[in-house]
Amino acid sequence: MIWRTFLVVLAASVLAQLFVAAHPSFALEALFAWNALYGFLACAALILAARALALLLKRPDDYYDDD
Repeated sequence: MIWRTFLVVLAASVLAQLFVAAHPSFALEALFAWNALYGFLACAALILAARALALLLKRPDDYYDDD
């Protein structure tokens, strides 16, 4: 139920772009559904950055064990 509601709201927000006059500052902002695409790409970039950071900061499972 939550996923269906989320998808309906997402589709409605993308379709609302058809009825709202946009005033883009850059050429990419004039593309249909650019805001949704930009948000998705930003989220994907954050996930990839977090995974790379996790590899850099990874410690063994017994890191805090007393020897």
